[in-house]
Amino acid sequence: MPTTQELPECHLLKPPTLITPSSPTPHHALSLSNLDDQKFLRFSIKYLYLFRKSVPPESLKASLAKALVDYYPLAGRLRSAGSADGGDDNDQRLEVDCNGEGAVFAEASMEIDAAEFLALSLWPNRSWRKLLYKVEAPSFLGVPPLVVQVTNLRCGGMILCTAISHCLCDGVGTSQFLHAWAHLCTKPNAPLPVLPFHGRHVLTPQFPTHANSPHPAYTRSFPERNDKTVLPDIHGYIQSLPLVPVSITFAPSLVLRLKRQCVPSLKCTSFEALAAHTWRSWARSLVDLSTSSSSSSSLTSIHAVKLLFSVNVRDRLDPKLPHGYYGNGFVLGCAPAKVRDLVGSNLADAVKLVQTAKSRVDGDYVRSALETLEDKAAKTDLSASLVISQWSNLGLEGVDFGEGKAAFMGPLTSDVYCLFLPVVEEPQAVRVLMSVPERAADRFEFYMKGFAEREEKDGNGCGGEGDGLCREDM
Repeated sequence: MPTTQELPECHLLKPPTLITPSSPTPHHALSLSNLDDQKFLRFSIKYLYLFRKSVPPESLKASLAKALVDYYPLAGRLRSAGSADGGDDNDQRLEVDCNGEGAVFAEASMEIDAAEFLALSLWPNRSWRKLLYKVEAPSFLGVPPLVVQVTNLRCGGMILCTAISHCLCDGVGTSQFLHAWAHLCTKPNAPLPVLPFHGRHVLTPQFPTHANSPHPAYTRSFPERNDKTVLPDIHGYIQSLPLVPVSITFAPSLVLRLKRQCVPSLKCTSFEALAAHTWRSWARSLVDLSTSSSSSSSLTSIHAVKLLFSVNVRDRLDPKLPHGYYGNGFVLGCAPAKVRDLVGSNLADAVKLVQTAKSRVDGDYVRSALETLEDKAAKTDLSASLVISQWSNLGLEGVDFGEGKAAFMGPLTSDVYCLFLPVVEEPQAVRVLMSVPERAADRFEFYMKGFAEREEKDGNGCGGEGDGLCREDM
């Protein structure tokens, strides 16, 4: 079960400093692509790394200054590129002012050791936020694209936290940058193995536009308040409730058992099986929650839901995105289903929905997304969606600043968005982390883990009658 143990006080050792590029860099405005400029992405990706042995802060700062020469937009500042009519930041396009102002770097200490942190590392809580310096700013635009805090531990280890603007980088891009920084920390005079490609013009929409046709991951609708045909805002309802993080690690053997529920009729990847299983477990736990709730926004079996998941499109376009492209190079695959169909059929049926959604993501799908997002009224349809982001295949856990790879890596916080995380020293394992309503947490965990227990009880690899996970007659 999750632990609510809070971290000790974190003490800043000195005022945060700005790390500027160690050599002159271009000064210009970098326009963002429509994929970068989504309102859905106006936040920072916050990573936490636990290292058993610390790296001297001066080495980290010197190598960061070198890395920012090549990744100079991260040393700039986001700003509105809107017209002079004074629209709100949310209504205007963003760009990066590549001014070399620098990344924020904070140094701190905490009275905790690596073993103690590892014991509570699976369940982030609010006290973890002290591990990353908070830049006070009136809006998202006032926060530098890169903020770093190094916290020295009692045992001689360190926790490294980074906040990287999602408007500039996706998961692939952040991993590429972190590996570049680590590379320069261990080999200061060596060239980078991958040079970053900055230009976002490669994702400029093609006209004439076909965006009038609906794109499944986005919505432009502005329904009337009393429109009874509109789906309830499940996303907003969930966020209005007390939430708790749920963390479940799937060893390779458990992932294989999920995949076996789909054979021989269907072959699938580990992601497809685990995504489908998580989607079904999420929906079932929320339906159970709705039986004890009178809210009109709760989820019932008659509603439709979506699974949205990130798909790297760097190699799905023609031509492919340039090598080293670190901007947002993903779109959301979208699998829709009626709740009763999703939870009432077997796992293989849900996997087919995921596979169909993946197969749709081709060049035309990406261009459609780019054209749809040209309209700033378009937004990601989160109203009744589970969003899954896959960190487990990005190589994030392999970052090494010279004193060994991390003993743990994960997000600084847990959210209603689901993360598939790497497990250190278990390359084929996946940790599923997401926050769910407190009253639904036990049910969600039961549905996520119960299939293995039922298989062992039944002895035939299938769930019991009506559990929908594997039925021999389908």
